[in-house]
Amino acid sequence: MGQTLPGFREFYPEDCITRNFIFQIFRQTIHRFGFEEFDGPLLEPLELFTAKSGDEIVSQLFCFIDRGGREVALRPELTPTLTRMVVTRLATLKRPIRWFNIGEHFRYERPQKGRLRSFYQMNVDILCETSIRCDGELIFILIQLLQAFGLTADDFSLRISDRHLWVLFLEQFAMDGSQISQILTAIDRFEEGNEEIFERKISKIAPDCGNRLCDEILQLRQCKDLHSLKRFFPNPREGERIAQWETLFRLFDAMQLNDYVAIDFGIVRGLAYYTGFVFEAYERHGQSRALAGGGRYDNLAEKLYGTPMAACGFAIGDVTLENLLRARHLIPGPKPSIQIFAIFDSATEMEALAICAKLRQRNIATIYDFSDGTSFAKQLKRAGKSGACFALFIGTTEVKTGQFFLKNLLTGEGESLSLDEILNRFSASGCLAK
Repeated sequence: MGQTLPGFREFYPEDCITRNFIFQIFRQTIHRFGFEEFDGPLLEPLELFTAKSGDEIVSQLFCFIDRGGREVALRPELTPTLTRMVVTRLATLKRPIRWFNIGEHFRYERPQKGRLRSFYQMNVDILCETSIRCDGELIFILIQLLQAFGLTADDFSLRISDRHLWVLFLEQFAMDGSQISQILTAIDRFEEGNEEIFERKISKIAPDCGNRLCDEILQLRQCKDLHSLKRFFPNPREGERIAQWETLFRLFDAMQLNDYVAIDFGIVRGLAYYTGFVFEAYERHGQSRALAGGGRYDNLAEKLYGTPMAACGFAIGDVTLENLLRARHLIPGPKPSIQIFAIFDSATEMEALAICAKLRQRNIATIYDFSDGTSFAKQLKRAGKSGACFALFIGTTEVKTGQFFLKNLLTGEGESLSLDEILNRFSASGCLAK
């Protein structure tokens, strides 16, 4: 009873400052790209997630039967909710749809560094647009988000792959959709140095293809630039897709992203609904954990609701990002949230409270001592421990003369000022005007 549940967090005031800092950078950055914020329910019908990902996802969810007898789950992601919301009002929404969300999500998995059962993430999606410029725009946004925190090409990279090309490649081996899905899952879980285990998995899924399939998969994974990719896919059938890769990299060149992006066909993304370009951002050092990921998912709306709709997007979580920012010393220290500590006695209490009200109306954060009969000396001592920047003395003499002593608690300096002068000294944000 005295501890939080495994994988869940408590946010003390200093933790909320860090969380709000991350959210603030998220919002400041995404608004520059013309996105609108939305939100959906934390609790959804379980079938919304099983229809998208299959029944095996149930083991990863916080799901239960509610009092109405409905099977429900805490949302592990927002894409199915987003898809439903857009399909419901598709006829009335302006296109392309540029929406984002910052919210809490839940997954019942083993807590470990960088992965918790409760986490916040930002989702960024563009819907009802097939242009490759959307894919480039999302990658540009993700890089700008990470740059906005002070991270550079020395801190992270963005790896790009292509589910569409993977499918074209695997179809050459006369595989059905189930086999292709299983092989892509095996590729997604491939670990360097475990080639023998990987070969056994592939042979079990596609026994008729022999070692040739496994060898070619490993060769494709080694394609790290456009030149090697073009050599691997010389046939006209794949030529149109290679041309789109070339267009994408021309966009990167125009947006000066080449230092950040790299081709990596080891990235396929675990979720089966991805249909085109997929990408993940990774930290370059330390444990090289994924910071974010996404891609194109043009078939999801049709699968769930029978409504064809182009879509692409990505999500970036707060847990791994915060760990990286702390490692790079990019979390700012807390700023003073209290500007003025008002000091007064019982004789001037009413006048002091009226002054506090005026200060607060001007967005100047003001507090005072709730105790009765506390001396000015003790109040000043408490003011010093409160985190306030200034102490404002409102005694009998100050009230009579209209001159109030304002003491800087950081420097010890002070001066007598009228209330109007004090109000004018502070900006609307509650900070001293320069």
